[in-house]
Amino acid sequence: MDIKHFFQEKGAGPNLILLHGNGEDHTYFEGQVEAFSKYFHVYALDTRGHGKTPRGKAPFTIRQFAKDLKSFMDEHQIEKANLLGFSDGGNIALIFALKYPHMVDRLILNGANLNPQGVKKRTQIPIEIGYRIAKLFEKNSREAKAHAEMLGLMVHDPSINIEELAKLKAKTLVIAGDNDMIKDEHTRLLAKKIPDAKLCILKGNHFVANKEPEAFNKEVLAFLLKKS
Repeated sequence: MDIKHFFQEKGAGPNLILLHGNGEDHTYFEGQVEAFSKYFHVYALDTRGHGKTPRGKAPFTIRQFAKDLKSFMDEHQIEKANLLGFSDGGNIALIFALKYPHMVDRLILNGANLNPQGVKKRTQIPIEIGYRIAKLFEKNSREAKAHAEMLGLMVHDPSINIEELAKLKAKTLVIAGDNDMIKDEHTRLLAKKIPDAKLCILKGNHFVANKEPEAFNKEVLAFLLKKS
């Protein structure tokens, strides 16, 4: 692999990997690491081109990030882990679980989506406009190129066929805010199509884990620690 992930590590027990959203880094989960590390060996990663993890030269796509996660787990001899992904991190976790089912124990998808159509128009339209503008200047500006790549993740990815969800083997929790930027019907459809998935809608917006950590952590831990 052409990069080495920067990550925060804490706790002991079963592995739990936290995957942040677009344009963020591992610090998004500052309200989760301490609580989860009481029960799990927590890894909070910076994905490719985010935080302190270098961009590298591989494609800047959700599927590449899933491949990167596989390399990270192999490097650290993590044979299996619980995955908690927020927003694009949820999309990475979902693609990873479909491609490497034997490496996933339980799966938590927070504010994830199958395609850009799952995002509310008032959020998606400005993203698409910003992406087009950044593309116009990317040849002459490194900042514009980086901005276009970041926005491109939300314009082109994750592009997951809804029928693929039936293949998921991991026990799954789909969790979102009641005022999320992901359409409510899209979140509910995601949960419906994943075999035996649990759906949880919390009071809050897209960033409910960060803004309402107590309520979020309670639901996630109840799901992760449940025996069956």
